[in-house]
Amino acid sequence: MIKHLRSAADLDAATATLILDTAAEMAALSGREVKKLPALRGRTVVNLFYEDSTRTRISFEAAAKRLSADVINFSAKGSSVSKGESLKDTALTLQAMGADAVVIRHSASGAPHRLANWVDGSVVNAGDGTHEHPTQALLDAYTMRSRLGRLDGLKVAIVGDVLHSRVARSNVLLLTTLGAQVTLVGPPTLIPLDVAAALSEKTQVSYDLDAVLPDSDVVMMLRVQTERMQDSYFPSAREYSRRYGLDMLRMRKLPEHAIVMHPGPMNRGMEIAPEVADSPRSTIVEQVANGVSVRMAVLYLLLGGK
Repeated sequence: MIKHLRSAADLDAATATLILDTAAEMAALSGREVKKLPALRGRTVVNLFYEDSTRTRISFEAAAKRLSADVINFSAKGSSVSKGESLKDTALTLQAMGADAVVIRHSASGAPHRLANWVDGSVVNAGDGTHEHPTQALLDAYTMRSRLGRLDGLKVAIVGDVLHSRVARSNVLLLTTLGAQVTLVGPPTLIPLDVAAALSEKTQVSYDLDAVLPDSDVVMMLRVQTERMQDSYFPSAREYSRRYGLDMLRMRKLPEHAIVMHPGPMNRGMEIAPEVADSPRSTIVEQVANGVSVRMAVLYLLLGGK
């Protein structure tokens, strides 16, 4: 097993499958009356979050606590970071405290790779800038496998703001490793060809959502990240929704078995209609629940579980 999970590229097919299989075992145990396992008793997991988060931070905290680890939640707001302390000095502080694993979310792409040079424990990337979010890709793959029974050969459309999406990058790397066929869909301004080529040679690109839907097993809608946009990437929110939003009319073009995914948070009414997000085909709530099991598996395996 690898020591760090900094990128989905760290995972070969065998390791990724081991994590997914372990997550399935963790999910089975979560149905018990007492959900805690003693697997990581005496270990310390630090959640080091420099960016705001709801689902990911709570999910990692719940995962570590269910494995009986001691959890330290570190937020940049209200810490010495607000006084100018560097990531390296913060890392050295965590090292001195004996952290066995550090889960980091940071606005700078590559921060987890730097952190791994400064601490002895395992480093887990919980999102770095617009770079990657590997545990999100793992929980997405787990959800697909749970709903559809396989990953190899699945046709997955990832739709929307690919340019700014760390979720899209990690999903492309992981899903192609596991045998899925990925098509990136969105306006040309949000899927530059050099970005698409850099993600994977196996990935296809389409600018026509309606043409892709009838042949898709999975449609993953991405949030339009306006907070990362300095320029105008499309004429208006209304125009974007008209061309790339998933509403009930478009959902009817999907095969009967197809599922709809979204990593959250959602812009309801823009990239996804409320009635689609809340439909039986939607796995959005499942993804959140599966995130705890997947992150339990990641922490358990990284810290020496067998």
